[in-house]
Amino acid sequence: MSIADIKKSLEQKTLKSIDSFKGDLSKIRTGRAHPGILDQVQVDYYGSLVPISQVANVTLIDARNISVQPWEKGMGAKIEKAIRESDLGLNPASQGDLIRVPMPALTEERRKDLIKIVKSLAEDAKVAVRNLRRDANEQAKRLLKDKEITEDEDRRSTDDVQKLTDRTIVDIDKLVQAKEAEILAV
Repeated sequence: MSIADIKKSLEQKTLKSIDSFKGDLSKIRTGRAHPGILDQVQVDYYGSLVPISQVANVTLIDARNISVQPWEKGMGAKIEKAIRESDLGLNPASQGDLIRVPMPALTEERRKDLIKIVKSLAEDAKVAVRNLRRDANEQAKRLLKDKEITEDEDRRSTDDVQKLTDRTIVDIDKLVQAKEAEILAV
């Protein structure tokens, strides 16, 4: 393994960390409706739990309503129950074959709670990135100990790893600010 391999591996892992963080942020509900909010809701389909998107079409009606169109007639009640029992605080209403899921307006207190959750997720993402930095630096130290690289290369590697870590943490902070603005928008 070389310094270049360590850096490349670190870049890939930090990108995965940011993607994971973005995925976590997308699950946090804002005042607006979006079909992705129902991705984590599981529905019983012939004895196994599957995401709603695998048994129904999930689309937007308007900025505050999501429509769920089950592919099978008997699934409507199960989907409605799964949405109601999820921890999203949603109350679906059945209209024949179509299930309407109105998004309630967020209260000020709920907005503050959501921002706390976002900041907690951001801190977890930053810790993950710092752990990646530590692992990369340890790998470089091992190469130095085995005399595969020089002390200058080790120092340069540590500086490059720190720069990448700093950039990644700035990216995470930008994502947090954008999500906070989205949550606070009325």
